[in-house]
Amino acid sequence: MDTHHVIVQGDVYCSWADKPPNYRVYVGDELFAERTFIWRDSFLRETLRLHVPNGKYPIRFELIGENAELDVRNLRVVEGQAFIKSGWLLKVGSTGKK
Repeated sequence: MDTHHVIVQGDVYCSWADKPPNYRVYVGDELFAERTFIWRDSFLRETLRLHVPNGKYPIRFELIGENAELDVRNLRVVEGQAFIKSGWLLKVGSTGKK
């Protein structure tokens, strides 16, 4: 099986009023991270390190709780043979962007 080491990053912004919110990051159906966003007037650079076979993997950020807004920007591949298609679909192992 041909596998690839891929690093994906995204800039996570969150605004909240009461207590710090949590968010989750999924790649496909697998939970990769769950974090509490404790920073104000700042952003977090989320880094996903993957070792996966060729294929397509949807990436999803999910806010847990209420009274907060989550905004993820600039989702990108910083290392590896992969790219992000529209709708945050990670395509691994292909050099052609189809």
